[in-house]
Amino acid sequence: MPGPDANGGTGPDRERSASPEGRVELRDRDVELLEGLLAGDHRALARVITRIEERDPGYRGLVSALYDHAGGADVIGVTGAPGAGKSTLVDKLAAAYRDRGDTVGVVAVDPSSPYSGGAVLGDRIRMASNVGDMDVFFRSMSARGQLGGLSMATADAVTALDAFGKDVIVIETVGAGQNEVDVVRTADTVAVLVQPGSGDDVQTLKAGILEIGDVFVVNKADMDGAERALAELEEMVHRRDGSAGPRGTGHHGPRKPTDASGGAGAPDPNGADDDASEWTPEVLETVADTGEGVEELIAVFDAHAAYLRESGELTRARRRRYAEEIRTLVRADVGALASEAIERRGGIEALADRVRRKEADPYGLAAEIVDPLATCLEDRDDPADE
Repeated sequence: MPGPDANGGTGPDRERSASPEGRVELRDRDVELLEGLLAGDHRALARVITRIEERDPGYRGLVSALYDHAGGADVIGVTGAPGAGKSTLVDKLAAAYRDRGDTVGVVAVDPSSPYSGGAVLGDRIRMASNVGDMDVFFRSMSARGQLGGLSMATADAVTALDAFGKDVIVIETVGAGQNEVDVVRTADTVAVLVQPGSGDDVQTLKAGILEIGDVFVVNKADMDGAERALAELEEMVHRRDGSAGPRGTGHHGPRKPTDASGGAGAPDPNGADDDASEWTPEVLETVADTGEGVEELIAVFDAHAAYLRESGELTRARRRRYAEEIRTLVRADVGALASEAIERRGGIEALADRVRRKEADPYGLAAEIVDPLATCLEDRDDPADE
């Protein structure tokens, strides 16, 4: 029986075989689909993302082939509590990016249906300003029960949009409070939205989401309480900047002092911090319904993207992201193999009954399942030595 995949479902298509170069083989029937995506065919892009979301056989070969063509897009995460106006703001952001000639991809991660696993759109109105514009590709995806609303499928969809050639990719996540930190692993720049007039929203930031924001936005700034929300956010950012360690420097860490050429230089040998060279999160106001403040928000996104490139932090952040993707996939695949081993032994309940009858113990049974996997890994030649 197949075990769980990276999204918590079953994984009959783990595509275990890989080339010596660390690639999953692309199936012959998928070559044409890949070529269509790379040639700018939006239908091919939609089909690839559907394959990714449904985890169809062969999807890993497709995603593996896309990595060579990805890495050029600015990836922006937009998060915040429900009701903060994320969908409307993303709509206006896409329209503003299009006005300046950028192509846009939007991945809207929705809560999962507990019955079907599909996205629950409810009454959300999507991309009303961009209907009919082929250079704005919108996709709503299910969160699939993942913390922070981001599943591995979402990260793969971003890779597909990036390889397709989208200039800007916006990820709109579910409002899951502290668990929303998962957005950091996929987005280069994170904007956290707060709705004025609700102290609970700002209080939620204190629980953990404060640390992931590069930009904080008081949306619906024409409502009562906007000035108070703005002042509270500015105070929280000030306190964050005054704290020690990575928590005081945004989710990308401190910016290193630059050398004479403007590139990233070595840290000060005396250990002194160059406060002017660190990214300080901005606090802005917007009124998404009218588009007020959207241009200013995009200017901050551009400034943060420039900071990431010039400081060298973009390279470091993407290295961390890829490392986390590798860990996630390995854990999922090893877990699936272990689940299959359990099923071959009669299932978890049968093993539990053996413990109940004093015929075995949990540690011994776990070793019985895992030891053969460990032995295979030990006996296998290290590819690096070949």
